[in-house]
Amino acid sequence: MLIPLPERLREHVARAASPVPAKDAATIAVVRDGADGIEAFLMRRQSSMAFAAGMYVFPGGGVHDDDFGSVDWVGPTPEEFGERLGCARDLAHALVVAAVRETFEETGVLLAGPDADTVFGDTTIPEMTRAREDLEEHRLGFAEFLRRDRLVLRADLLGVWAHWITPAFEPRRYDTRFFVAALPEGQRINSVSGEADRSLWAPLTRVLERVDAGGAAMMPPTVTTCRELAEHRADEILTASTKRMVAPIEPRIVEVDGELYLQTDSQEHL
Repeated sequence: MLIPLPERLREHVARAASPVPAKDAATIAVVRDGADGIEAFLMRRQSSMAFAAGMYVFPGGGVHDDDFGSVDWVGPTPEEFGERLGCARDLAHALVVAAVRETFEETGVLLAGPDADTVFGDTTIPEMTRAREDLEEHRLGFAEFLRRDRLVLRADLLGVWAHWITPAFEPRRYDTRFFVAALPEGQRINSVSGEADRSLWAPLTRVLERVDAGGAAMMPPTVTTCRELAEHRADEILTASTKRMVAPIEPRIVEVDGELYLQTDSQEHL
């Protein structure tokens, strides 16, 4: 697919010849079924942020060194995630942990529970709010948090959806795996990370109309993911994720009739 190159990126085009390394990152599209179809939880990043300022994004962030450490885990193994993600077992483990940790820090959605058959309920209670703050301020590690509260990471609630790499000409680059998860029963979101100046549950058909009309800003990976998710129901999203072929997508600049575009096909088609 070809997307007109945004004006804000044109000044960085020359950087493609010597790109900065892409950092590993993970994000989760948390979805639920609403009156107007499937909804996703979106956050608008503060205009002061160095990356994706003013853009609507899914919760997520970079992989930390601690994310490679051992955690109590149920569901598909790191090896199985590695096969789906196209990476080594250790990195797959860290990506899943980072996705769950960042989503909890930023939104309070927690894909963990006391055992393999249950999930934590209301995460807006004071104890969980303090845990989120401690995690975000690095006073508490995620593995330590799970052990302390006798919780296990519910990897079975997480589906692999896509793999996007920031274009070579961007000043900050991320190698991001996109996951999907339905909002766990009993959980709700009442506060988000300070990195966002707005957050909402957005019916995807409506938010895409706003994006297409220029009323909301999203980066190509988020727009594409929203379009794909809009074709499904939240209660079938994990099943849908298992049927996807996940290949890395690294948009590149192409020139067509003298105009610059981003080409967003997967690498196997470039």
